[in-house]
Amino acid sequence: QVPLIESGGGVVQNGGSLRLSCAASSRTYSDYYMGWFRQAPGKEREFVATVSDDTHYADSVKGRFTISKDYAKNTVHLQMNSLKPEDTAVYYCAARTYYTPRIPTTTTQYNYWGQGTQVTVSS
Repeated sequence: QVPLIESGGGVVQNGGSLRLSCAASSRTYSDYYMGWFRQAPGKEREFVATVSDDTHYADSVKGRFTISKDYAKNTVHLQMNSLKPEDTAVYYCAARTYYTPRIPTTTTQYNYWGQGTQVTVSS
């Protein structure tokens, strides 16, 4: 099973923008929380943003990134503006398919993952 597929990664210059997309194979994976994490070489996978009824962002991307959900298409987007070299990482889409009483911001709180898409910010 490959329930989540990311797209939209690429190479962009410092200060540029990219828009990532995550397509869920069915509504099962998009009814609850969906989020974005990223992992740079040699580092732990870290939280970026999540969306359900609310949105929540890591402090490092707040004000620059925007997460949104297209309910009709079971798709989540991550609009990334004012990109910095330190944003370079593999970005992963994640989904949680069961109830949680609070906003999930750790990898263990999600049970499905996409394959990842590379984002490289040069200069």
